[in-house]
Amino acid sequence: MSAQADTTFRSMGSDVRLLIGYPLRHGEPPATEAAAEERTFIEDFAARMSRFIPESDLSALNGDPRAEVPASSLLRNVVRAGVWAAELTGGLVDPTLVSELEAVGYSRSLADREPASLQEALAAAPPRRPAQPHPAKRYRHVEVDDRAGVVRRPPGVRIDSGGVGKGLVADMVAFRLCGYSRYVVDCGGDLAVGGVEALVRPYEIEVEHPLTGETVHTLRVSSGGVATSGLNVRVWRTPDGFSHHLLDPASGRPAWTGLIGATALGTSALEAETLTKAALLLGPAGARRVLAKQGGLIVHDDGDVELVGPIDQPPRMLLRVAARAA
Repeated sequence: MSAQADTTFRSMGSDVRLLIGYPLRHGEPPATEAAAEERTFIEDFAARMSRFIPESDLSALNGDPRAEVPASSLLRNVVRAGVWAAELTGGLVDPTLVSELEAVGYSRSLADREPASLQEALAAAPPRRPAQPHPAKRYRHVEVDDRAGVVRRPPGVRIDSGGVGKGLVADMVAFRLCGYSRYVVDCGGDLAVGGVEALVRPYEIEVEHPLTGETVHTLRVSSGGVATSGLNVRVWRTPDGFSHHLLDPASGRPAWTGLIGATALGTSALEAETLTKAALLLGPAGARRVLAKQGGLIVHDDGDVELVGPIDQPPRMLLRVAARAA
């Protein structure tokens, strides 16, 4: 059975897609109304949590000179998610690299900017090596206090919501849709999947190759999260070469690790997003370790695709959803 609602729109610099089944409980709005409500929720999240919007909650936090800053519940959750991702990855997925991102040219949204050629960028890239955590590990000095309603961090330490925000909002919307038979919340490549009907007839998530756009694998998913990241989405020319949005925290420069794409499965979209970024940053050997438990795939610089961990082979088509890189 197809979804009762299928809505696609632009937000957070990416395509967002909502597939929602039929209501299971009396009083739940029809799927089309639920889709409209969740679109409003996501767009509000995007406006309040973007570092590119001067009036956003996140920009207000980043510009505040105080060490202790009052913060909304939503902002506290975003900061907490960023710190959690950093702790899970030993500092590789670091939310405090705003100055470094700006220094390599990512000071404004690149959503409407045509990416540079990834193949040309790879040809000009430095020798490949795994990324390393920043020795200062600034994220350890960021604290969220829900009782006091504040975020504490040393003045000058700024937070980037980045992909962690997309994973978090996908999970938040998924929680709000638990009264529906099935759902997929796709926020720019970070997917939350669930619903009782999906347990019986899972979704098939098509993973696209970052160089060709062709489907290279199909994941059979009934619940949890899936995230796909690739260097092809946000890569741009600079006066001295090319940059992209995944930085090596230790150097503050774009990470060239031998991988150009990764897909991860997780218990949530936030976890999957964190694992896929860690896989890309670690390179082939580290990615295999990160993805071994829950499964995923990696795409090497030469375009080869490697399956990692417990991944089913593509089954008969049930309901296909394209998983594009973020």
